[in-house]
Amino acid sequence: MKLIGKLAAAFLIALMLGLGSAWAVINNMLPFAGRGGTVQNSAWTTSLLTGSNAADPYTRAIVARSGLLALDKSETVYFTAFTDDGGEALQTGCTYGISGSRLPARWWSITAYGADHFLIPNEDGKYSEDKNSLTWLGDGAEQRFFFTVGPDAKSGDFIPTGHEEESAPFSLTLRLYNPEPQVIETPGDITLPTLTKERCQ
Repeated sequence: MKLIGKLAAAFLIALMLGLGSAWAVINNMLPFAGRGGTVQNSAWTTSLLTGSNAADPYTRAIVARSGLLALDKSETVYFTAFTDDGGEALQTGCTYGISGSRLPARWWSITAYGADHFLIPNEDGKYSEDKNSLTWLGDGAEQRFFFTVGPDAKSGDFIPTGHEEESAPFSLTLRLYNPEPQVIETPGDITLPTLTKERCQ
C-alpha cells in the first residue's frame, strides 16, 4: 500500500508540474519566442507555423489563448513587435514614431496591445491605424506614412497608450490581409515599418 501511495503521489506531482508548465508557457510566453519557424524582420517577428498544418500543440494553444492570430496564413500574416528598432522593449510611457511605405497586402493594420494581450484602454477609444485611416505623404509608389504611438500622442495620426502613472510593456501587431506571395514565402525580406523611440515620460 505504501508503494501505491508513493506512486500516486509521484503521479500527481508530475501531473501538476506538467499542467503548470504548459499553462505558464501558454500565458506568459511571447507568441513566437522560442518556437520553430520563427522569422525576425527588424523589430517585427512572425512564425511560419502560425496558420499552417505544421503548427505544434503549444503554438496552437498560444494562438487560441491570445486570440490575436486566428486566421490561416493564406488569408492573413501576422507580425508582432515587442521592441523598437534599437532592441529596447516597448513601454507605454514612451512615444514611438512608426514610419513606412505601402505594404504587400490588400489591406493591413497595426494595433497596440497591453502585456495582457488586451487592447490598451484610452480616453480616445482608439486602438489601431490602418491602410485607409492614415495620412499618406508623397505620390505614387513613393508614398509614405507616419504616425505615433504613446501616452501623449494627440495630433495627426496616432495610437494612444493611456496615461497610467507607471510605464508598462506593450506590443504592436501588424496584420497583412490577403498578402502577396512574397509575404508568405520570404517574410524576413519584405520591408516593414520602422519603430523609432522618440521620447519617454
